[in-house]
Amino acid sequence: MGEVDLLALYWTVSGPAEVHVGREWSTFEWRDRCAQAARVGFRGLGLWHADIEHQLETRSLKEMRQIFDDAGLEYLQVEFLADFFVAQGEPARAESDQRRKLLFETAAAFDAHHIKVGNIPGTPCELDRLTEAFAELCEDAARHTDAKVAYEFMPFDVNVDSLEKALALAEGAGQPNGGLAIDTWHMAKLGIAPEQLRHVPLRYLSWVELSDGQLENMPDPVDETVNHRRLPGEGEFEIPAYVEVCQEVGYPGPWGVEVLSAELRSLPIEEEFQRAYDTTVAQFSAGVT
Repeated sequence: MGEVDLLALYWTVSGPAEVHVGREWSTFEWRDRCAQAARVGFRGLGLWHADIEHQLETRSLKEMRQIFDDAGLEYLQVEFLADFFVAQGEPARAESDQRRKLLFETAAAFDAHHIKVGNIPGTPCELDRLTEAFAELCEDAARHTDAKVAYEFMPFDVNVDSLEKALALAEGAGQPNGGLAIDTWHMAKLGIAPEQLRHVPLRYLSWVELSDGQLENMPDPVDETVNHRRLPGEGEFEIPAYVEVCQEVGYPGPWGVEVLSAELRSLPIEEEFQRAYDTTVAQFSAGVT
C-alpha cells in the first residue's frame, strides 16, 4: 500500500464540543491539534466556522497558518456554508454571506483543499435555483481562493437527497472549481452503494470522507448522525469498497475522516487522533470481501 493522505476532520477530533448546538468551538488548542495530527500521520485537518471565529479572537489567520505549517501539515478543509441559495434580504442569507467571507478568507490564507457547502438546516429550494446559486458561489469563490467548492449531499438535504440530483447540481452548475463531497455515512444512509459512485465524473468527484455506522436507522436520525457514527472499519458500511471504487475511477485523494461520535469526543486528544488514524488507514489495505 502506498502512502495515504488523510485529513482529521473537525468533528472527529474536536473533543467535547457541542455539535450544532451550544459551544461548537474546540477546547483542544489549535497548536495541540496540529501537533497530534502530525504525530499520528495525518496530512491535514478540518476547521469548522465557529472554531475559526473563536481562534480569531486571540490570533490571526496568518498565525494559525504558521502553526499549521510548523507542524508539517499540508491540507486544510474549511466548512460549513449553508443557505447561500436563500434570497437576498433574508436574515439567513445575511448570516450565510458573512460566513462565506470568513470561509473564503480562511481558505485563501491556508491554500485550502476545499470549502464544504450544503444544506444541513434543510432549507427548501428549487433545484434549478439551487444550481444557479451554486454556480454563482463557485464563481465568487474563484475570485478569492483556489480551493474547490464541494457540495455535500445528505439525507437531511430536502433538495439534493439522491445521486441523480447531486449530479444534476454539479453538471448544471458546470464550474471548474465546483463538485461533490462524497461522505460514506450519507451514501450508506441514502442507499447509494459503492458501485453507484462510478456514475460520478472524475471532474466532479471533489472530495471523499469516510465514516462508518449501522445500516438500520436509529429512532432519532439527528442523534444518530451527530453522536453515533463509528470509526471506519468499526461499523457495517462497505468502507473498503467505497475506497476501491473511488480509486478505480481516478480519485487521487486526499481523504477525510469524519466521525461524529459522542464516545470519540469524550476521549483524550492523543487517543482521539490515534484511533481515528489507525482505523482509517487500515481500510486502504483491507481489500473488498
